[in-house]
Parts: sequence; structure tokens; C-alpha cells
Amino acid sequence: MAFADEWSRIKAETTAMRLDQLDGGGGGGGTSQPDLKTAPDEKKAAARVIQDILEPDTKTAGDHADASTSAAKTEFAGWQTGAALKTVEETWTGQVKMLLGRLGGEKASLGGAGLSFQVQELKTRDGFQPLAPGPKE
Repeated sequence: MAFADEWSRIKAETTAMRLDQLDGGGGGGGTSQPDLKTAPDEKKAAARVIQDILEPDTKTAGDHADASTSAAKTEFAGWQTGAALKTVEETWTGQVKMLLGRLGGEKASLGGAGLSFQVQELKTRDGFQPLAPGPKE
């Protein structure tokens, strides 16, 4: 087989493989289309759950454990167990503060996501505006 014949066959096979993967003009290369919609109501609901349930419950659980640990630390004052409980209490307090900070960050992210999507959509629209048919502003 001559090089030109083999090269023509390889190009035809390659082209056919690429064409077999197209989805009919919708893009994406597959039969299912991705769902690119945002869900602002669901984001707000998730932020409310964090604010109304997770943060208060985490704070309550953290305070309860602190109270119990403080009582035990007092009972074991002067023993190595008392010193160890002090370390446990400090670690626990730090972990609860870190978790509350993380929850607050997630809540803020959920609240800001809708605005971020809206800003991006406006930027995209404005970028395509010069290509739109009709009178120019």
C-alpha cells in the first residue's frame, strides 16, 4: 500500500471517529445535556439551615461540652488528669470556633453565589451584545 493511500485511509477513519462523537449540534459530545441552571432558592434554604440550625446547635453542643469539661477539670485539680482536661478543653474550644467559622464561611459563600452567577451572566451578555442583530445602542 502506498503512503498516500494509507494516509487517506487514516484521515478518513479519524474524521469518522470524531463525527461519531458529536451530539447533533447541542455541544458537549454526549447525549445528555448538563444542567447549568443555578438554584438560588436552594442556596438560600441551605444558608438558612446553617444559620438557624447548624450554627446554634454547634454552639450549644460546644458550650455543653465546655461546661462538663470545666466541672471535671475542677474535680481533678492538682492531678495530671486535671491538667490533661485543661488541654482537652482548650483544644475543644478551638475546634468549635473553627467549625463555627467554617459554617459562617459556607453560609456567606452560599449567599454570595447567586450574586456571582448573576454578575457573570451579565458580563457574558454584554460580551455578546456587539454581535447581536438589530440597532446598536
